[in-house]
Amino acid sequence: MLVIGIGNMFRHDDGAGPSAASLVKAGAPPGVKVLIRSGDAADLMEVWAKEEYVFVIDAMKAGLTPGEFKRIDGRTPTFPVKDFQFSTHSMGLAEAIEIGRVLVRLPKNLIIYGIEVSDVGNGQGLTPVVEKAVSEVAARIIEEIKAIQAKQ
Repeated sequence: MLVIGIGNMFRHDDGAGPSAASLVKAGAPPGVKVLIRSGDAADLMEVWAKEEYVFVIDAMKAGLTPGEFKRIDGRTPTFPVKDFQFSTHSMGLAEAIEIGRVLVRLPKNLIIYGIEVSDVGNGQGLTPVVEKAVSEVAARIIEEIKAIQAKQ
């Protein structure tokens, strides 16, 4: 089981993914790997290649209210690519999913948590609404992990 937090801690709310991943790491059951990544598509495909369950947390711009979040099945053919294309990396999560789909290199279970952001300008620290969402997303992921492990 793998959790990946994507983002840049030096671009305010773009640090939502790494912040949530850090909270998951602190509260997850044993055996869960947690990584923080910039979001490079090739790197993502490499780290998730052999994993059965992967949770990814990333900032998004989907036209929601800042701080809202979505849980998305990353394997669905209708993955909302456009919601994850504002990032500072040229090929990120959306492209990793699309390329992984074509190359048959997606994990068996790929769950994406997208957190709607407001400020991705230079600087550190999350806005209060995104910080609250980060805590909620981390708690949900920990609960999902525990439920999955209980079934195994």
